[in-house]
Amino acid sequence: MVIQHLLDCPYSKGLKEKFAANAEIQKIAKEHFVMLNLIHETTDNNLAPDGYYVPRIIFIDPSLTVRNDLVGKHPIYKYTYTNEDILLILENMQNARTMLYTEL
Repeated sequence: MVIQHLLDCPYSKGLKEKFAANAEIQKIAKEHFVMLNLIHETTDNNLAPDGYYVPRIIFIDPSLTVRNDLVGKHPIYKYTYTNEDILLILENMQNARTMLYTEL
């Protein structure tokens, strides 16, 4: 799970606060995910499948494939989430975990 954000971005700050405060997300993150927290924008196209914006969360499976079925609600920026999307993030994390275990 790759989380890209910027320190001075108000949307990133809001999402970070909700993400950190959600006990269920923290539990599943620690038990089932490898987390990559990128605080700076990257020029790596693999980490920007639909553009360069923050915040964005990308789920990557063990074969290093971006999961384009685990996305946010925005119609153009598929990997963006807001602080109001915290339950969707949790749902996507649960789906990613379930998909991984059923594929093994």
